[in-house]
Amino acid sequence: MIRFSLQCDKDHEFEAWFSSSTDFDNQAERGLVECPVCGSRQVGKALMAPAVAVSKEAPVRPLAMDPERREMMRKIREMVQAVKQNSEDVGERFADEARKIHHGEAEARGIIGKASSDDARSLIEEGIEIAPLPDLPDDLS
Repeated sequence: MIRFSLQCDKDHEFEAWFSSSTDFDNQAERGLVECPVCGSRQVGKALMAPAVAVSKEAPVRPLAMDPERREMMRKIREMVQAVKQNSEDVGERFADEARKIHHGEAEARGIIGKASSDDARSLIEEGIEIAPLPDLPDDLS
């Protein structure tokens, strides 16, 4: 998985994970990448600072977040929790169950689970709408 810094045509910046650069390009071309702030689908990659490897002896330095970003993280945590509470966890059966729901072979409902990048790509190519659910640390304060 690759994390991209993205920016919409209204200059809102956000991050998203994709299985590859090609995966981002394909989803963006199909209008599947959307700004979480304004809903714009005119999204491109923003400039990113390269990751710098540090030795094990180097202290871990926390990221200082301004109040606006802290509030955004709080809202994202709430959203993730709401999705988890209102979805059925189907585990490794996610791709199969998503297909059954899409084809009307199973009850329409929200599901969460695990899918390989190949399965996720296949689901998207089949027109089945899916989205990654971020794993967030419990506390960033």
